[in-house]
Amino acid sequence: MIGAAQGSTRVTIVDDHALFAESLAITLEAEGYAVRRIDLTLDHTSLASVLAAVVRTSPRVVLLDLDLGRIGDGTRLVDPITATGASVIVMTGSSDRVRWGECLRRGAKTVLTKTCPLDHVVTRVRRAGDGLPLMPPEERTLLIEMAIAEDRELRAIRTRLERLTRREMEILGDLMHGHPVKEIARTCVVSEATVRTQVKSILAKLETSSQIAAVGAAYQVGWRPPGD
Repeated sequence: MIGAAQGSTRVTIVDDHALFAESLAITLEAEGYAVRRIDLTLDHTSLASVLAAVVRTSPRVVLLDLDLGRIGDGTRLVDPITATGASVIVMTGSSDRVRWGECLRRGAKTVLTKTCPLDHVVTRVRRAGDGLPLMPPEERTLLIEMAIAEDRELRAIRTRLERLTRREMEILGDLMHGHPVKEIARTCVVSEATVRTQVKSILAKLETSSQIAAVGAAYQVGWRPPGD
């Protein structure tokens, strides 16, 4: 029998995978929930317009996908949706636990993988509607701590990149494009020794031990060289 709480609980689904979203909607509607799906196929749909559409549905629970295709990263919707008083349950195909932690840090109640059974989703929606916790506190704390540590490391890398001179930034850019020291020296009409000295300075400032590590750090934070 469908309880009154279920029948009055509004659930909004934000997911760009139509079949998955439809399966969720059918399952939850069969349990008596009032379900709305946000249409993500309209032209000029953006994160801002999705947020506005979610708010208009006045949901108690929002099932939110993180990878919304051309629209962007659903992680950015967690904070503002949570601020409306809705409980956000993240549904994702991502196995990145740091990313999960970031969602929890922003206010999501829990993170579920898209491979979990639908009855597991229903149970979490029911608990969210009742205002109950959706995951063990120790697991939640661990994931949030992972996200905080990752954020701290990314900030540190960006700070180190800011120490580079313009010329060092250009050389790091060349390394990111796969150009060896010999080629960089020839292109810039300088000696290999000069370029190697500049590379050593880059490694020291970035606190890395190899060119590969320096390039990896730059890519990790989405850094791009001047004029790239």
